[in-house]
Amino acid sequence: MSDLDDPRCEVLVLGIGNLLWADEGFGVRCVERLAAEWRVPEGVTVMDGGTQGLYLLPYVQGAQRLIVFDAIDYGLPPGTMKRVEGDAVPRFMGAKKMSLHQTGFQEVIAAADLTGQLPNELLLIGVQPEELEDYGGSLRDVVKARLDDAVEMAVAQLRDWGFAVEARESKVGAGETADSGDALAMTSYEAGRPSAEAASRIGDDRFMAA
Repeated sequence: MSDLDDPRCEVLVLGIGNLLWADEGFGVRCVERLAAEWRVPEGVTVMDGGTQGLYLLPYVQGAQRLIVFDAIDYGLPPGTMKRVEGDAVPRFMGAKKMSLHQTGFQEVIAAADLTGQLPNELLLIGVQPEELEDYGGSLRDVVKARLDDAVEMAVAQLRDWGFAVEARESKVGAGETADSGDALAMTSYEAGRPSAEAASRIGDDRFMAA
């Protein structure tokens, strides 16, 4: 990821979401993939925004352009990817909230707008989740399969804006994320957790009333 000491940048590429709630982690996995596979030039900041909410405000205010990756409930089939641009982004992110992080980021957008420091150009790259209620679960296959598409969409937008984005020599395979040894990196995370059946992350019908 990029150096975050200075919130000012020409473009902020931001992934938001919660890795611990299955498809909620889509946005974070996207910026992981982007950072692992592509070199971005000076002026472009790639940031894991997680669930930081209003703590992200100075970074959004400091950017001239903003690309956001997130899991969004479009009411479409799981895995459907959608591109939302410009003035539609704040309205769309506030239309149907799936989690507290979306509430927080809607407030970030509203506060940046109120202070006259909303980025000039906005792009939301979202995917329809399949499962959100699996605590400790990872991306479902239909959502994981869209990581490359989402990252390539962002790369194409950066190039359209005139930024020289270059592919790294070694790239991870489809559906995987480069593993730096971090326990939350996708490979380590998926290898180290018990199965859904063993952990009863969603609940066991034998003990929970229908």
